[in-house]
Amino acid sequence: MTLHGMIMVIYLLTALLLGGFGNYLIPLMLGARDMAYPFVNMLSYWVYLLSVLVLLASFFVPGGPTGAGWTLYPPQAITRGTPGYDWGIVLMLVSLLLFIAAATMGGLNYVTTVLQLRTRGMTLMRMPLAVWGIFIASVMALLAFPALFVGCVMLLLDRTLHTSFFMPALLQFGQRLPYEGGSPLLWQHLFWYFGHPEVYIVILPAMGIISELVSVHARKPIFGYRMMVLSLVAIAALSFVVWAHHMYTSGMNPYLGFFFAITTLIVAIPSAIKTYNWLLTLYKGRIRLTVPMLFAIGFLNTFVVGGLTGLLLGNAIVDFPLQDTYFVVAHFHMVMGVAAIMAIFGGIYHWYPKATGRMLNETLGRIHFWATFVGTFFIFFPMHFLGLMGVPRRYATLEGLNFVPPSAHMLNEIITAIALLVGVAQLLFGFNLVYSYFRGTKAPDNPWGAATLEWQTPSPPPHGNWGPEPPPVVYRWPYEYSPPDHEADFIPQNAPPVLSGGAEEGEDA
Repeated sequence: MTLHGMIMVIYLLTALLLGGFGNYLIPLMLGARDMAYPFVNMLSYWVYLLSVLVLLASFFVPGGPTGAGWTLYPPQAITRGTPGYDWGIVLMLVSLLLFIAAATMGGLNYVTTVLQLRTRGMTLMRMPLAVWGIFIASVMALLAFPALFVGCVMLLLDRTLHTSFFMPALLQFGQRLPYEGGSPLLWQHLFWYFGHPEVYIVILPAMGIISELVSVHARKPIFGYRMMVLSLVAIAALSFVVWAHHMYTSGMNPYLGFFFAITTLIVAIPSAIKTYNWLLTLYKGRIRLTVPMLFAIGFLNTFVVGGLTGLLLGNAIVDFPLQDTYFVVAHFHMVMGVAAIMAIFGGIYHWYPKATGRMLNETLGRIHFWATFVGTFFIFFPMHFLGLMGVPRRYATLEGLNFVPPSAHMLNEIITAIALLVGVAQLLFGFNLVYSYFRGTKAPDNPWGAATLEWQTPSPPPHGNWGPEPPPVVYRWPYEYSPPDHEADFIPQNAPPVLSGGAEEGEDA
């Protein structure tokens, strides 16, 4: 349970959406030949790989991986185990420190590349929303990860040198030690000051990817581009003043709880703006239900459902009875886990032809989408009802809990069976990736008819992205679709402007 949460939130979603998509898309979409600091960029990968290996090494030490839960709350993360069997938590904390170092190197590279290496004509307000999402998330990571870094160092010292940053009266292997004065709540503040911005560090790049997919496959300019950018910035700023809504039941002052409830509800406003803008982009669009578009629509569904339950949990009075129940599991997985995975799958199906020069199999892709989308709804939506029944999360068995009705046991079994089926369905995706790489249909340079710069290169792009040719010049914003009085239904960003009445075509009005 501990490694599932940590791997999915940190080592997969953060690394893939920032590291994977960021490394590939930022230079291509901005007209740059490479990242600002290629050596530091590669070093960040190797340090990330080292962090993963250290984490996996916990399977091979006495006691195995830590069982402190992915939030690593003291005192469980400090007092668990017997002498000689505490390597699991130590390896977890060392791995996190290495990951933060890698993420810092990568984040500085992404921010510098966006600010310094944009090609001629690529102003900030002509950048694709995918780049905006990755750029803002990178800035957030640089501000949020230091809190987790400091917390991990202090927790590591508590665990190994018997300091007492987080323990009011430290008990080590059943023996009371003389060091006192720490506070377990201090860890919660440090962790969640990182932890809630982390939700948006993951979801903002996902939102940027979805913006690209919706506009390209609806053949329509993104609605309200400037408001989309401003809402990304607003979400990022507000995410740093909502962390304690994870701590309503920790005994905080009710007035402080009221403040965090208000800021939590306010952060829903820019998220709603983005949702309405996506829907208005789809409205009267010439929608192509390609596999990337299906995943984009799946994202909208799961994000809205998860977001609405977040409004409930954002209210302190509602959060009290639902805290640590399956309702929280359902909300978190719908709004972050499933939604982010939908964006990742959509992005891979969308840019796979550019990266490999091959198209993914459409039939396998559609089967993969429906199995994943319908399956995840059947997994996590019923958990809301389990939570309303009072079923607690993180219990190995519900036996002996007299307040849990028999129907909850049956529902749990059904969820487990569906989860296994959805897991098997992901093998189709893996097979599709490998098979299409060798036997897939050869992709044209721009199979979707997209206007952004990466699609104006050969597939896959040559070394340096543009080969021996000079980088392109940008004349317009990235969402010029279905323009009136134009033969093609899109105009690339690097297409020279057509002057009419003294006005430049393609500017975002």
